[in-house]
Amino acid sequence: MEEIHFVSDVALMLIVAGIITLIFKWLKQPLVLGYIVAGFIVSPNFVFFPTVTDTHTIEQWSEIGIVFLLFALGLEFSIKKLLHVGSAAFITAGSVLIFMFLTGFGVGHLLGWTTMECIFLGGMLSMSSTTIIVKAFSDLGLKSQKFTGIVLGTLIVEDIMAVLMMVLLSTAAVSQQFSGTEMLFSIGKLLFFIILCFAIGISVLPSFFRKVRKWINDETLLILSIGLCFGMVTLATKAGFSSAFGAFVMGSILAGTIESEHIEKLIKSIKDLFGAIFFVSVGMLVNPQILAQYWAPVLILSVVILIGQPLFASFGALLSGQSLQTSIRTGFSLAQIGEFAFIIATLGISLNVLSPFVYPIIVAVSVVTTFTTPYFIRLADPFYGFLDKHLPEKFKTRIDRHTSGTRTVNHQSDWQRLIKAYLPRVLILTVFLIAIILAYRQWFFPFMQEHFGQHFWVKIVCAVIAIAVMSPFLRGLLLNKGTAISLFSRLWVDQKYSRGGLLTLVLARVFIAVAAVVILLLQTFHFAFFVIVVIALAIAGFILLSKASLTRYSQMESRFMANLNQKDKKHPIRSSIASRLADKDIHLMTVVVSPDSASVGKTIRELPVYTNTGVVIVKIERGNREIYLPKASEPIYPYDTLLVLGTNEQLHKYTAEVEHTTNETPVHQDIELQTFVIEENTCLCGKSLETIQLREKYACWIVGIERSNEQIMNPKGDTILEVGDLVWIVGEKNDIVKLIKDCNNNNYG
Repeated sequence: MEEIHFVSDVALMLIVAGIITLIFKWLKQPLVLGYIVAGFIVSPNFVFFPTVTDTHTIEQWSEIGIVFLLFALGLEFSIKKLLHVGSAAFITAGSVLIFMFLTGFGVGHLLGWTTMECIFLGGMLSMSSTTIIVKAFSDLGLKSQKFTGIVLGTLIVEDIMAVLMMVLLSTAAVSQQFSGTEMLFSIGKLLFFIILCFAIGISVLPSFFRKVRKWINDETLLILSIGLCFGMVTLATKAGFSSAFGAFVMGSILAGTIESEHIEKLIKSIKDLFGAIFFVSVGMLVNPQILAQYWAPVLILSVVILIGQPLFASFGALLSGQSLQTSIRTGFSLAQIGEFAFIIATLGISLNVLSPFVYPIIVAVSVVTTFTTPYFIRLADPFYGFLDKHLPEKFKTRIDRHTSGTRTVNHQSDWQRLIKAYLPRVLILTVFLIAIILAYRQWFFPFMQEHFGQHFWVKIVCAVIAIAVMSPFLRGLLLNKGTAISLFSRLWVDQKYSRGGLLTLVLARVFIAVAAVVILLLQTFHFAFFVIVVIALAIAGFILLSKASLTRYSQMESRFMANLNQKDKKHPIRSSIASRLADKDIHLMTVVVSPDSASVGKTIRELPVYTNTGVVIVKIERGNREIYLPKASEPIYPYDTLLVLGTNEQLHKYTAEVEHTTNETPVHQDIELQTFVIEENTCLCGKSLETIQLREKYACWIVGIERSNEQIMNPKGDTILEVGDLVWIVGEKNDIVKLIKDCNNNNYG
């Protein structure tokens, strides 16, 4: 019976959601608002309609919805894309987190809440909703805009910081004080998890998909990608992170593979289904009684969010060097709180530091700000126009100087380039060494001792195997390679720089390598520390001279870099231009030509929008064919994928033109199959199919002939029609009727 209740609940949710969203589409309102309204209608709080009975199961499905939404977000927003907008995202997120936390803390005190409730309130108000914004961008068709990249980058930084904040709030709730050690440990744990997952994922998955691509169909790829997503969700949950964070990490890893766009299309329907259930479940949390009782805090906090988030986010984006228009668009998109606020509120209630009324207040504020999100996104441009008219010229000049100054190319010194060449490699190799040591300590060494005993030879075998696994990573730490060699040599002979810094870099890498071996040996043997260090130095020296370890490391690094840049090689123009224009008011966008578009069949020169907008078509993807920098005489075909370059305004006009459908009323033809017998006196008797030219004269075609016991299917043009033949003919109904009538009247053709 529970299964029947569950099915009926889902049926009720989806039917109501479908009807409400149709109404919202008719009203030209965002679908996410329709889902929330549908959720309120089917909730127990709305007594005038049948309600959902099994809310616990619906909550579990809504969690799956969050997983799919974040997984899809990761597929669209790879780690390399995050690095392109990294500075803007980090500065914007930092501004919001700091100022909104302080604002929330102050508002909590004004409302008479306890100090711990004020701390938790500050944390809840400083987190925008990734799922709400992603859905709103999708509904409003803004996902390709430049500012959305900054918004999504900011949201990812906020999600990462939310994990740290939860640890800090938990510590503060238990010990009534913040622990710096706990915070540093949490940051290190998070960085370790991210770097390890991305390093392993990039090393393995692109190569795997490349090798098995010819055997993978849509079904297999869908199952495999969802399995990888849920696997990472499980791993992230066990590591102490959120399931949404794990889903995003796996999506970002898969975003670097050649199958990313294919996977994104395959999971779209599943994402839409579970995403709808999530937003409906949010609407089910709306309780009119709570809103009536605590309307004042709900109103105050909603106003704080709707003013504070746009203000501080716009300030952060402007501070990072974005234009005033981009900054305002970014700020107005972040004017809400979402799922992490729910999680933090739940955490506070479970730790008994929040009063029970806080959770419904936060839910109500979230629903209110969710409703206003699409309208605030639309309000950004009018508000920018208002500011542009009324701001003093001196202030606008200062903003232009600041934004243009941050976009100026900064020439890096040799020291900066050397650090940039060293740091990522050292960081990744160190994470791999730590992972090997942890796996050795937690699993491999205890397993060997349990099955083979605690003999000395068992310890030696374990240590040899572990060091053999570590050897290519140790060799990578001790190796100078590529541009690092020339930079190192140039700085060494340059009298302007002290050689002490260079020696420190070398010694730091040697120290990490030797320390890793020392830690491994200390877990295995009970020798004196001095003896362990000597053995570790000897092992490091042997690995440094070993050609086998160098070969293994070189192969691993080459495969890693090839996989990392695999998608860039598939889209070389898109990658190179995007990286150079990351901080400019011009960018690339992909547009798929609708089969009903008025542009179909016209050349690029014939499109009025080509001269009106000023966009540049960089490439046309047509099936497996890629046309770079197409000529003006190149025609546009249905489902062509156009890679166009321009400003936001230019791209918006161009997209509207290419996706615009024709107003011609389609002509529907009544095509049917009919038969008639060839009579002796008919004008068709004794003539070949080629001679009578049915297709040219009547737009019909003979597809079969029955002659005695013989059947002639798809007869050839030289087939002669004989008396008594039963002819099967295909065509439009009126044309066939006219043909038969003309034949009977000997008026053929």
